[in-house]
Amino acid sequence: MNIFVLSTGRCGSTSFERACSAITNYSCGHETLTHALGSARLAYPERHIESDNRLSWFLGRLDAAYGDSAFYVHLTRDREQVAASYAKRLWPGSIMLAYARGILLRRRDKPEHTVAPPLRSLEVARDYVDTVNSNIRLFLRDKTRKMDFRLEGAETDFLAFWDAIGAEGDLERALQLLGERHNATD
Repeated sequence: MNIFVLSTGRCGSTSFERACSAITNYSCGHETLTHALGSARLAYPERHIESDNRLSWFLGRLDAAYGDSAFYVHLTRDREQVAASYAKRLWPGSIMLAYARGILLRRRDKPEHTVAPPLRSLEVARDYVDTVNSNIRLFLRDKTRKMDFRLEGAETDFLAFWDAIGAEGDLERALQLLGERHNATD
C-alpha cells in the first residue's frame, strides 16, 4: 500500500516526511518526483509514503493510478498561519506566484487588476489555501483509507497514523522528528 500526504504546503509536510523516516516498513520521501513527467510523475515504489503539496494538482491522475488502494493523509494547518507564510514566499518559481499569475492570471500591468488585492496579499494566499484544501476534500470524499491530520494536533494524529498504516520502527524518534521545524518563514 502506498501512502500520499496531500496538503497546501507550509503546513508541516517536510516534518511529516522526516518523522516517517523512522518507519522501517515503508520508504518515504518529500517531493521526490517533482522533476518527472507523464506516468513517471506518479511512479512511486510500493510501500512508499510521499509528502508533496504539488500532488493536489495531479489528483485526477493520482486517482487513476492508485484510486482507493492507497492510504491518503490530508495534512492541514491553521488557515491564517498557512496564508501568512505563503504571503511571505513570493519569488520566481514559487507556487504562490504560479497560482497568482498563472491560475488567477493576476498581472500588475493590467488596469482591471489594480482594484484587486496585490499579489503579495493575504487574500490571494487565503484563496490558494481554500482552493487546494477544497480540491483535496473533493478527491477524498469516496476514499475509504484516509485521515485528516492537523499540525496543531500532530503528536496525537501521528499516533493514529502510525496505527492506521501498521507502521514499524522507532516511534519515539518519529515523534521527535515530527516536532522539528523545517523551511520555517514564520
